[in-house]
Amino acid sequence: MRVGVEVGGTFTDLVAVEDGRIVLTKVPSTPQSPDIGVMEALADASLSLGGITDFVHGSTVATNALLERKGAKVAFVVTKGFRDILLLQRHDRLNIYDLRYQRPVPVVERRDCFEVTERIDAAGSVIEPLAIDPAAKGLLPGLKDGGYAAVAICLLSSYANPDHERALQAALSKALPGVFVTCSSDVSREFREFERASTTTLAAYVQPVIDAYLDRLAHKLEDRGFAARFSVMQSNGGRLPVEGMRRNAISALFSGPAAGVVGATRQAQRSDVGNLITFDMGGTSTDVCLVTEGRPGISPDTILDGLPVRTPVLDIATIGAGGGSLIWIDDGGMLRVGPRSSGAMPGPACYNRGGTLPTITDAHVIRGTIRPEAFLGGTMEILRDKSITAFKPIAEQLGMTVPQAASAALRLAAANIVRAIQLISTEKGHDPRDYSLVPFGGAGPLMAVDVAEELGLAQVLVPPNAGVLSAYGLIASDFSKIYTMTRRTAVDDDAPTAVRDVHAQMMAEGEADFERFGLTGDRAYKFTADMRFVGQAFEIALDINTATLDSLTRQKLIDDFIAAHHRVYMHGASAEQAIEIVGFRLEVTRPISSLPELAERELTNRPAHMKARMEGETGVFDVDVYTASSLEVGSETVGPALIEGYSTSTWVPAGWAATRQANDNLIVRKKG
Repeated sequence: MRVGVEVGGTFTDLVAVEDGRIVLTKVPSTPQSPDIGVMEALADASLSLGGITDFVHGSTVATNALLERKGAKVAFVVTKGFRDILLLQRHDRLNIYDLRYQRPVPVVERRDCFEVTERIDAAGSVIEPLAIDPAAKGLLPGLKDGGYAAVAICLLSSYANPDHERALQAALSKALPGVFVTCSSDVSREFREFERASTTTLAAYVQPVIDAYLDRLAHKLEDRGFAARFSVMQSNGGRLPVEGMRRNAISALFSGPAAGVVGATRQAQRSDVGNLITFDMGGTSTDVCLVTEGRPGISPDTILDGLPVRTPVLDIATIGAGGGSLIWIDDGGMLRVGPRSSGAMPGPACYNRGGTLPTITDAHVIRGTIRPEAFLGGTMEILRDKSITAFKPIAEQLGMTVPQAASAALRLAAANIVRAIQLISTEKGHDPRDYSLVPFGGAGPLMAVDVAEELGLAQVLVPPNAGVLSAYGLIASDFSKIYTMTRRTAVDDDAPTAVRDVHAQMMAEGEADFERFGLTGDRAYKFTADMRFVGQAFEIALDINTATLDSLTRQKLIDDFIAAHHRVYMHGASAEQAIEIVGFRLEVTRPISSLPELAERELTNRPAHMKARMEGETGVFDVDVYTASSLEVGSETVGPALIEGYSTSTWVPAGWAATRQANDNLIVRKKG
């Protein structure tokens, strides 16, 4: 049995698949100790842990440790003269008109920064050797007295030659047992010193937290009979065995959102849909991602809490508009949605756990798109009266009725989501009308058609059990790891040989890792060069066909780069300008043996069809309510209609119609 458990901000989701049998469950998350929520989900699903053959996990533990500043105490070791690199940062301002702008605060204070005497140049040549014994001896008194749980080593130009870092790591690990020692060359072997230093310190900051959490969870699983493979989702959309996370926990920062994109992509492919916009609306936030021809976009870096993280991540845009996002009025009297959230506790007012502020979920309850008797298959009580009470102050301030205020909040949330989708599509040269919207998460299918209408999309594809799709994405993901390396190379007659040499070096490292992880079998590879005109500040990623690597020529590199440059900028590409390769990426993938199939959970305790009343801006109106599992394959359900599943409901407004496919995907199209 394959089991995926994804810990979200509000709910912990579980999907288990074996021989066509599917088990689904959602339980409230336990932010104070996420492993408790994992074990409660397993207990709620009544699974025998001894029968699990593949357990995959995704969580927000690393992200929360950083955002809440609850990571380990870290010592930062740098080359002499670079102690203040984390404080100096870049000379940019994210908000140039903010008079109170403050630089992001690093996770390491200045008093925790230490220097060693050594120097390596950008080509990897040693200018000043590192005297390892004196260096370690000089560091140890401060490191021992500081009570550090982790040490981050980031020496100048170590991306080109990691020997000094490796030697210092070995000495400190021997002298400081129990202290995690992280090298920048293991975390981000790329140039740009500040970004590399930031990423290394963040990795060291969350590593003890992640390590302790995974150990705690692994022991709980083993105590209950689990003895199979335990994998963890990464931000790049692939997973690794838990031992692969020991050296670089920072790669799991966005495991939950990444799993959702993988699940949506896999399920859309069953309907031959390769171009899609994933729309994950959970309890605390909304994540959107553009997938072209079945491949999500990957970004080489991201920003979290204002700090750069140089690690490959799926190109996901996030906004604070989830089911638990608070609805409020600002000082100017304008209605706002998010980014603050009610979280798992107390949650929306309708959960009756002490929450008194209105949320998106409460707005749906008031409108009627979430019906109390159908929420989570009727297994969780929600109170509409609590939602109405929470919304009354908002309605009074705006001079509206409560249903009108709820509808206005939902319309505003949809507008915020549209803007996020435009960031990853229109502003990057992609027409969203060429894509299908794939909503998931507990609130995604409720908002999807409204969002599609605003964007001019003609089709929405709702996967079965969309509320737990991220958990499905965990077990549907391949094993994957992305290796990066900075190696500045002029595109001259020697460039093809240099490219082949780097490819061979990175392949050897990847093959060794996957053998060590026990990931045998056929593997797939994607090799990419980051190229630019000499003098440019940023690069363009160029895929290199490894099948024709032996016949690669200088002219081929030039032609392919100029074509790629023109696609991005539509100007400025000239073969007369000097071109250089800055770095390389190699993605190694071991596909899973077979793809588990997701199906709609049968709901036998509810009628297949009934009538209900909804209340919107224009008053009360009747809608048809269907149980998702009862819809006939191929038959058309015309809106206004509400299609209810176990983990979420799909709202089909007037002018749209939904059709259930044989694979249980729900295709919602605009009529006419």
